[in-house]
Amino acid sequence: MNQQIRLLQKVVTGKGTSKALTFSTPHVLKSILLLSSQKYVSRSDFCQELKIGEGAIKTLIKHLKESDIVNTIKSGTYLTEKGKKFANRFCSAVPNQTNLKECNTTRGKYNHAMVIKKKFVQSLGNGMEQRDYAILYGASDSLTLIFEKGKFLFVGDRIQCFSDEPNVRNYLIEKLNPEERDVVIITSSDDKFVAEISALNTALGTLTGK
Repeated sequence: MNQQIRLLQKVVTGKGTSKALTFSTPHVLKSILLLSSQKYVSRSDFCQELKIGEGAIKTLIKHLKESDIVNTIKSGTYLTEKGKKFANRFCSAVPNQTNLKECNTTRGKYNHAMVIKKKFVQSLGNGMEQRDYAILYGASDSLTLIFEKGKFLFVGDRIQCFSDEPNVRNYLIEKLNPEERDVVIITSSDDKFVAEISALNTALGTLTGK
């Protein structure tokens, strides 16, 4: 997985890039995941989904093409075979994501949850690193949980999460389909996009094991 993350970083850097960019690795990842769910994506759709301007989108697509991840035709941008392999590889590590409504434990107006398969997590720590990854992209808070014996446990103190909210626990089990010892990340924000992009950045940081 580190190889895939280095590829994302290469896309951000591009060839001969000297000006400051308004996108980074989680934006690149989101663009690839968006392309994996649609046959073609227009520039306007990219702008809407990534919350960055058309000039930045042109640069992003240019960098993706330089790395042979995408190609373009009149209908829009699409993934190459290399891009499809990348998307499949990432989705094998992070197979499911979902939005979560505000509850007693996650107090953000918007919350984004994702599951990371245990075999891709080399080092987890006490969850503070994940919180830092999330806050870096504007999240107000984040939770790092381990799924064990049908329960979500806080990674730091192993206390059960959602013990008084079985409906939330059941919803996450249904949407994320976690297996024993899988990691679940939940990031919170008053902005839906920020909740998602900070979750993606947290996933990337967790997958690198740093």
